[in-house]
Amino acid sequence: MAGEKVDLTGAKETLLMTLYGKALESRLPNSLLQDRLADEAVRKIDYDFARLKVDGNLGIGLAIRAKTLDAQVEDFLARNPDAIVLHLGCGLDTRIFRVDPPLGVDWFDVDYPDVVELRRRLYPSRDRYYHLIASSVTEPGWLAEVPRNRPAMVVAEGLTPYLAADEGPRLFARLVAHLAGGELMFDAYSRFGLKLMRLNPAIKATGSEVYWAIEDPRELERAVPKLRFIGEIPSYKPEQGARLGWSARLFIGLWKLIPAMRKVGRLLRYRF
Repeated sequence: MAGEKVDLTGAKETLLMTLYGKALESRLPNSLLQDRLADEAVRKIDYDFARLKVDGNLGIGLAIRAKTLDAQVEDFLARNPDAIVLHLGCGLDTRIFRVDPPLGVDWFDVDYPDVVELRRRLYPSRDRYYHLIASSVTEPGWLAEVPRNRPAMVVAEGLTPYLAADEGPRLFARLVAHLAGGELMFDAYSRFGLKLMRLNPAIKATGSEVYWAIEDPRELERAVPKLRFIGEIPSYKPEQGARLGWSARLFIGLWKLIPAMRKVGRLLRYRF
């Protein structure tokens, strides 16, 4: 019987959409993500997930995106065993448990205080190298808790569209000024992509708004001179896309063929 009541609205409430989608995908017999903790969390939360209208295609798409980013984090840690990981706007994502970084990697999950408190109630504690920071990512003070002298992997999944157009570059500028060096990965959307997001039943159900569009990834180089665009991270492999329904496969086909469609939603990677 679900028992953890949640009182999240707007952009915060969308974290329940991503949690539920990953949980649904993890219940499939051929699950890519196999996120047992996400499924357990959904069963513990007292919330009407049906109102979000999350379907199988969305769940599989969220799982593919999460798995793709997980692999990038794992690759970075293999090359930098003394690294730190900053997971911005972590929500209820269980990346720390899926990646299971080796001892000595300091991992920081950052989100609003009420989200962090919910995480503490839902998920088991980790070792002393795992840190929960209860703060909006756009508040500058929390960075004082993060070491400056180690390579850093910064990952933001499902965060940037909800930032104001001037907040995103300011956040990234603070990060690269504080950190010694590393990589930044996040999903970005064009103006057309934001329009499609606003039509998503789950986004509409939460009443949240999306703001920050990135048409050209090199825009961010100009706004944050220390960032260097490495490239896009391919997210859909043929064997993964085959698990989607026909409408989603049609969208991916158009996405590959039409340049404007490829800008709708992308996983971007930068070095600093």
